[in-house]
Amino acid sequence: MTGVRALLADGRVALVRRLTPADTDAVCLLHKALPERDIYLRFFTLRPPRLEAFADHLTAPDVRHATLGAHVDGVLTGVATYEVVADPAEAEVALAVDHRQQAHGVGTLLLEHLASLAREHGIRRFVADVLAENTGMLRVFHDLGLPCEVVRGGPEVRVVVPLDPDDRYLDSVTDREVRADVASLARLLRPRSIAVVGAGRRPGTVGHAILQRLVEAGFTGRIMAVNPNAVEIAGVRCYPSVPELPVVPDLTVVAVPAAAVPSVLAECARRKAPAVVVITAGITGEERLHGEVLGTVQGGGFRLVGPNCLGIVNTDPDIRLDASFSDRPARAGDVGVVTQSGGAGIALVDQLAAAGLGVSTMVSTGDKYDVSGNDMLRWWEFDDATRVAVLYLESFGNPRKFSRLARRLARRMPVVALRTGTSEVARRAAASHTAAGATPAVTRDALYRQAGVIAVDTLTDLTATVAVLDKQPLPDGLRVAVITNAGGGGVLAADQCAAHHLHVRPPSKTLRAALGSLLPATASLGNPIDTTAAVSAVEFGRCVRAAMDDVAVDAVLAITVPTALGDPSTELAEIIVKARAAGRNTPVVAVRLTQPESLRLVGAELPSFAEPAVAVAALARAAHYGQWLRRPAGLVPALAGIDVVGARELVDGFLADHSDGGWLSAPDVTTLLRCFGIPALDVIAAADEDAAAAAFQTLSGPVALKAVARGLLHKSAGGGVALGITDESQLRDRAKSMRTHFGGDLLGYLVQPMAAPGRELLVGVVGDASFGPLVVFGLGGTDTDVIDKRVSCLVPVTDVDSHDLLRALPAPKALAGVDVDAVAATVMRVGRLAELLPEVAEMDLNPLIAYATGCVIADARILLRPVERTDATLRALRV
Repeated sequence: MTGVRALLADGRVALVRRLTPADTDAVCLLHKALPERDIYLRFFTLRPPRLEAFADHLTAPDVRHATLGAHVDGVLTGVATYEVVADPAEAEVALAVDHRQQAHGVGTLLLEHLASLAREHGIRRFVADVLAENTGMLRVFHDLGLPCEVVRGGPEVRVVVPLDPDDRYLDSVTDREVRADVASLARLLRPRSIAVVGAGRRPGTVGHAILQRLVEAGFTGRIMAVNPNAVEIAGVRCYPSVPELPVVPDLTVVAVPAAAVPSVLAECARRKAPAVVVITAGITGEERLHGEVLGTVQGGGFRLVGPNCLGIVNTDPDIRLDASFSDRPARAGDVGVVTQSGGAGIALVDQLAAAGLGVSTMVSTGDKYDVSGNDMLRWWEFDDATRVAVLYLESFGNPRKFSRLARRLARRMPVVALRTGTSEVARRAAASHTAAGATPAVTRDALYRQAGVIAVDTLTDLTATVAVLDKQPLPDGLRVAVITNAGGGGVLAADQCAAHHLHVRPPSKTLRAALGSLLPATASLGNPIDTTAAVSAVEFGRCVRAAMDDVAVDAVLAITVPTALGDPSTELAEIIVKARAAGRNTPVVAVRLTQPESLRLVGAELPSFAEPAVAVAALARAAHYGQWLRRPAGLVPALAGIDVVGARELVDGFLADHSDGGWLSAPDVTTLLRCFGIPALDVIAAADEDAAAAAFQTLSGPVALKAVARGLLHKSAGGGVALGITDESQLRDRAKSMRTHFGGDLLGYLVQPMAAPGRELLVGVVGDASFGPLVVFGLGGTDTDVIDKRVSCLVPVTDVDSHDLLRALPAPKALAGVDVDAVAATVMRVGRLAELLPEVAEMDLNPLIAYATGCVIADARILLRPVERTDATLRALRV
């Protein structure tokens, strides 16, 4: 087992792997090196018998036990083991950590991984006997985040730890992961010394450009260069190789030919360098180089950015780090940027600078062998220098973890993402560029929406949105006052507001009175508010201030054109400053229709746009983000009536008989749905007309007859449904017609009681091994093929998510008069089924018939596929 790299609390990299007989000596040495106190706490005696035999047992292959070890710098520093004694669902757990490595999170990391391994083998709880005086071990169990039952009795304490993860545990793991990641990235983003390996003597090479940029940026730490053919470059002392550097650099920047990268990284590993940025391209596509680099990173103990990247930037005046080869130095500011594409990174930073905005940190992840967007989400959570986070991501390494991290960060600051790979052509280009599959657009958008990420489609929209979010307060709602001295501009803005679900309502009586006292009689006091072109800059500014002071206005859009009487926009910046001093936080966005720049800052904080559509779209994103912040986080409720054991047995039994998976039979579908409390009509399978007639006799009232035939997925469209059958003769006639229609492809029939008419809806599931299942909701029955009438969200589905799905349906009148609570509850149960049964590759509940009270599934299909179960919550680096 190669193991996984993970971070300790102090940011160091540990390799966690299952131990084998080859590790016996190391296990024995670890225990022998423990001080007497630790030996006593571990074995309840100062003289544990036969440590050699004990180590042999821990490392021996055995289905009843497993032992994990944590290695730091190649040395075994901790061991965690579980052993099943009697109950196969319960295992005794024990832990030993090198005394010098205690209090660095080794034990907690091992327990997290051991619990995941135990769950994989059907173990549901750990038990441990701990000395009552062993407060450190008791604290490790308590801080793990899983429910912990402690039974005290004399000198020993019995600890019982259920292993099923809940939100508290996931939050605890994420907290530990964030703290560890921030510690590990400190050497990368706040280094005290840097070495540039491959710094060329002449301008025109990447290495020379990076070294020159570091010097020009005024990096506050020590700079060294590695070039065996030079003594000094750009005033920086050169050394022949990494081993000959006088000190181990905090950060090593590698810009050598691709063939030389593995040897340079091996030297970095031997020097125990903590952080490396590999600028070099041409590695990912070469199998040998790719394997060598990954192997070195796996055992190297350092964090890696790249390869094939632009570099990194930190504009903090205490650091002044610019280790990049962009076309110009990064402007300092408070926008954090992470980008997979170096070219997109250059364009993005340049556009921000042109608008008067700057970056706090910028990391170009390139082919992201290690450091990714998830790492930067963790960094920014504790970075006071960053107010807005910007993402350009072409793929997701661990999208479920991204969702959790982005949701946490979005509660602290806006997170803006540039959407990529929406078209098939773009997805192919992204995959070619990064050697990673691009994300399906629907799934990606659901991920962004639930995590509170603000998604945009162009660099122009991104810059505009960042400017509004960075320089203006968030709107308290969606009500916008449009004030203009050019009527046409106001009309354009009002149309755009409606398109982006902003409300342009008539002014309140208070605001109307205030405007009436400021404006000429020819002015229009509706909304848009047309001041006429005759007002002065001072009068226009007073109108804006009046709107800012009105409690019925959440945001002000000021649209102006200069006239022979003056430029009304000139007073706006000062008006805003005075309003802020008086405690008014209503955001203001300006549009100056004649300005040459698409976006510029007026004063310190007023974004001014040339185009109303861009301004309104940016303001709308800010307003909807504010709504997301005010939205309750939602809960995944404990749903009653769920039989997980029965559902698991059904799925496992089917896959045992169908190794490649397949469609469940209709009776099995109904059984599985009912295991999760999902209301479904009875269904009886019939092999022929006689069996169908017998089934008809057992059901009261009219029935539906459905064909089961090869290749028939959509029964209604394929001529496989007959409704409202009221007598046996009619049923036999319809059955014979189906046999004639399908011929040898007919496999049998399904007989169901007729459901009462109601609103036909659709609930479905699409499985995704990386992102998790996607729950789809929309119109059902004959409206199913209206694709744009569907909405979706990823599991887990909270109570808030389920109602949001219903509200997001683009045909809201479709739900008039139906029991929306019952429908929302069914959506939650479907989400729970998909979450607990990852083998569900596809599920189609169509129609879900909703009534004034309750709802029922009239038809359903479920496709099962075998899956490799992975723990997406486990703390692990990419390689």
